[in-house]
Amino acid sequence: MTARPSGDFTGPPWRVILCDDNPMLLEALGEVVAAQPDLKVVGTALNADQAIELARRHQPDLVVLDVRFPGGGHFAAKEIARCSPDSGVVAFSAYGDKGSVDEMRNAGVAEYVLKGATNREFLAALRRVASR
Repeated sequence: MTARPSGDFTGPPWRVILCDDNPMLLEALGEVVAAQPDLKVVGTALNADQAIELARRHQPDLVVLDVRFPGGGHFAAKEIARCSPDSGVVAFSAYGDKGSVDEMRNAGVAEYVLKGATNREFLAALRRVASR
C-alpha cells in the first residue's frame, strides 16, 4: 500500500475487495466505493471462500470483510493475511460486542467499522488502512 497525501489522487487508485453475504448491501457499498477517485472495486464476495480466492488472485490494497458471513469472517481474515499479506482488512459488522471485535482484531483486521457508520466514516476507515 502506498501512502498519499489527502486530496492527492494522481496515483493509481487503491484496489478494494468487498465481502458481504447481503447482495443489496454489497451493491450499495460498491457504489459508495466506486464513486471515490482514490478507490477501485476489483471484486466482490458473498462468502469466505470467494473472499480468500479474490484476495489471492488480486492482492488488493484493501478487503472489506463482513464479520459474520458464510465461512466465517475471522477465518477469512486469517487466510487473507496469509495469502495476501500486504492487504489491509477492514471488518464491517452489525455487531459491536467485545467478543466480535476481539475475535476480528486477533485475526489481524486493521479497523472494525459498524454497519451503522456513515459513508464518510466508512471511507475514512478505508483510507486510514490504505495509508499505513
